[in-house]
Amino acid sequence: MSLSRSVQGSVVLITGAGGGMGAATARVFAAQGAHVAVTDRDTEAAVAVAETILAAGGSAHPWSLDVADPDQIIAVVGEVAARFGGLDCVINNAGISGFSAIDDDGYEAVWDRSIAVLLTSHHRVIRAALPHLRKSAAPRIVNIASTEALGATARDSAYAAAKAGVTGLTRALAVELGREGITVNCICPGPILTGMTDAIPDEARQTYAKRRTALGRYGAPEEVAHITLSLCLPAASYLTGVTIPVDGGLMARNA
Repeated sequence: MSLSRSVQGSVVLITGAGGGMGAATARVFAAQGAHVAVTDRDTEAAVAVAETILAAGGSAHPWSLDVADPDQIIAVVGEVAARFGGLDCVINNAGISGFSAIDDDGYEAVWDRSIAVLLTSHHRVIRAALPHLRKSAAPRIVNIASTEALGATARDSAYAAAKAGVTGLTRALAVELGREGITVNCICPGPILTGMTDAIPDEARQTYAKRRTALGRYGAPEEVAHITLSLCLPAASYLTGVTIPVDGGLMARNA
């Protein structure tokens, strides 16, 4: 059993890696010597992140991937494993936002898209990756959910339901795959400075952070990325089935 605290040489596939937490995670893993598959529906964004990593001396390659397309998932996972000679870590990070009241005319479309991208894609990526993960010495799966899975916001029920589904999927697969040494864990980011929160006025962000979080601020994408890295270390071999809020103490605070 390896209890190494290094991901040097590991092959890591990250969905939604063209920006925000995904891009930060790609850079953090590459800086630690991992080979990073940068996948994103925005091909140009994936290429830009991969080029940044390569320019810094890291190992990365971009792929165009819409996680709502099951055929693309199968193809890209196979290409990643072929290019890098295997697959050790899968990080399901791709996400979208979509607010809608339950009685809005467009609610069904928001629901369907949320479930497809935020939940169904997770199991599809994992299913495609399993044959390769089973050959890894330290196979790791990390699903990115949200604190919306633990406490909800009005008009966000489709998103909250999908993210809660991710936490349930994580627990179930941790039990199912545990005897094979495959760990499955979940991270629930709280208020993080990403593209999804850019539209919120800075003053509103500051007010919210001071009122709701113990640390009184929004988090940086890199702060989530380093927790993701920790879950993927070979030494993290006895941690599975857990959901970790990375939220600045948001869920711990009553008032």
